[in-house]
Amino acid sequence: MINKLAKILLFCTISLPTGVSAQLMKAKELFSKADSLRGQLTPYRTCYDIKYYHLDVKVDIENKHVEGSNLFRFEAVNDFNKLQFDLFENLSVDKVIYQGKELNFTREYNAVFVDFPNTIPKGKLDSFVVEYSGNPIQATRAPWDGGFDWKQDSQGKPWVATACQGMGASVWWPNKDHQSDEVDSMLISVAVPKGMMNVSNGRLVKTEKLKGGYNKYHWKVRNPINNYNVALNIGDYVHVNEIYQGENGPLTMDYYVLRENKDKVGHLQKNARQTLESLEYWFGPYPFYEDGYKLVETAHLGMEHQSAIAYGNRFGNGYMGRDLSGTGWGLKWDFIVVHESGHEWFGNNITSNDLADMWIHESFTNYSEALFIDYFWGKEASQTYVNGNRKSIKNDIPMQGPYHVNKEGSGDMYPKGGVMHNMIRTMIDDDDRWRGILRGLNKEFYHKTVNYSDIVDYVSKHSGINLSKTFEQFVQHRGIPTLEINVIPEKNIAYRWISEVEGFDMPIHVSLVDGKKILLKPTQDFKMLRAPGVTKDNIIVDTFNYYVGVSIQ
Repeated sequence: MINKLAKILLFCTISLPTGVSAQLMKAKELFSKADSLRGQLTPYRTCYDIKYYHLDVKVDIENKHVEGSNLFRFEAVNDFNKLQFDLFENLSVDKVIYQGKELNFTREYNAVFVDFPNTIPKGKLDSFVVEYSGNPIQATRAPWDGGFDWKQDSQGKPWVATACQGMGASVWWPNKDHQSDEVDSMLISVAVPKGMMNVSNGRLVKTEKLKGGYNKYHWKVRNPINNYNVALNIGDYVHVNEIYQGENGPLTMDYYVLRENKDKVGHLQKNARQTLESLEYWFGPYPFYEDGYKLVETAHLGMEHQSAIAYGNRFGNGYMGRDLSGTGWGLKWDFIVVHESGHEWFGNNITSNDLADMWIHESFTNYSEALFIDYFWGKEASQTYVNGNRKSIKNDIPMQGPYHVNKEGSGDMYPKGGVMHNMIRTMIDDDDRWRGILRGLNKEFYHKTVNYSDIVDYVSKHSGINLSKTFEQFVQHRGIPTLEINVIPEKNIAYRWISEVEGFDMPIHVSLVDGKKILLKPTQDFKMLRAPGVTKDNIIVDTFNYYVGVSIQ
């Protein structure tokens, strides 16, 4: 764990990506050296590009212990003789092996620095192996905290899973633990006690019987995958599979549930098929056909582990039987199936370079819930659901977090993020174009990592609206803008935005006098509009779809 005595103050000396306001770092937050070692891209991390991992680990469930190795295959981005990988300090680095020899290394908190005997030249493909062991951190409230979730099923059999988003995959296995570098492909080999099964990402390619009462499961991931998505799921599982005729052809769909729940698989199948049908329509083809689609039952609520989604919603609709929107629409489908599957597009296909931009993952995925409703019950139902989610918005801190310290922004990235996308859709007022933007994002940034500007620039360009100030207000600030309208009785209105964002401009729909909808384009300077017969009582601002304050005088 982080040594609290090592807390230091990070000042705003680090460079921020283009378009990121310096206000994000003006609060003098305390971050530890461990945070910056995990969050910053130093030369010891940017010097190499990960191409392939082979994680080979044995899980001793009785002693809550892991031991094994990870092969790092990489390409040198520039000449170097020292690099950093990551592994939490409570786990032991037993050996670092390069070309058959052990290398010297040092540790600083959760970072490991390896010295190579000779300079590795730019462009060289090379590899090393890390052997490690220990008792990984035990998650006390997975998936909201990270580590191993050691549980038992109702029959008293082991039921184990990993979840580590935010905390980082190095909480349980050695890797280059930064979201910006996704490994191109991976083999995950996990040895578990006889009678148990391990389910990981990708496709099962081999099962081995080992001495000592263990079986090893080998899972091959053929698509790029982010470290935090790599998962172990160990239990007495029953496997059900089917083929879904998707946009890119046949897609294998696999369901792994506890033996005691084998009669409940139908619920997952129905919801998964509906989810893929609707989200392929809105977002484009499922991004990981080569690795298949899986739902794996876990003791924790859920997590978007790529091609092996963790599911713990008890085979019911809603969010643990509740409708978070309070509208009734959230009880017509299984929240975890839809939400976590939505992450296959936003979070797994498109991944933020820095945890600060986790809002990219969660805002679009929150909105995917509304699009699911739209596909089956229509746009009005979808917008009602989004509007109902507003009650969860706190407007406490920005949705975007501080860069380079492995910290996300406000939890508002879920409901407020979904509200923002519905608002942008309303501004565009062309659902075919909006659908094209969502599908285009997943095509343009297919299997890529992105930053704030990538998303803002793409949506602005393809919507035909400069949305830079809209994103700045709703993502980088905690508050919302206010539309001020001054009425000159029965003649004109003067209108403008009041916003903390300099130069804020955002189109908004209003109705005047006769109820006909028009699109205003206010700025922070008053504009005049002739509106014969206008009064304060016959001005209607679309606050159902626009999350703004309104002042009419």
